[in-house]
Amino acid sequence: MRFYELMVIVDADLEIPEGQDAPSLAKAIESIESEGGSIVSKLDSSPWGLRRLAYEINHKSEGFYVVLEIATEANSLDTADHTLRLADRSEIIRHKIMRLPDDEAIRRGLLAENASADK
Repeated sequence: MRFYELMVIVDADLEIPEGQDAPSLAKAIESIESEGGSIVSKLDSSPWGLRRLAYEINHKSEGFYVVLEIATEANSLDTADHTLRLADRSEIIRHKIMRLPDDEAIRRGLLAENASADK
């Protein structure tokens, strides 16, 4: 099992109902789950949320940060990355997928310490 962190900056000008995700982010989550992955946690509350960007991106100065922790057997998250890359200019300002090292996954409580020794 591999663990990833996906950070997405959603355009703050989008009118998305409370408790729902941007359509492109929802598609990316759906593709992750269809490939056998799961969203372990969704860290979209403080200290993240609506933040001022350090510099303007596509004439936007604010964005809503969403951070997902993902567990999957897949070797990569290419489909989700492709979906978010296509949406980068419309509703997703930026996104980044990072594989979490086993030490960090253990620190966050995503992976049991004895599971990393079994490898």
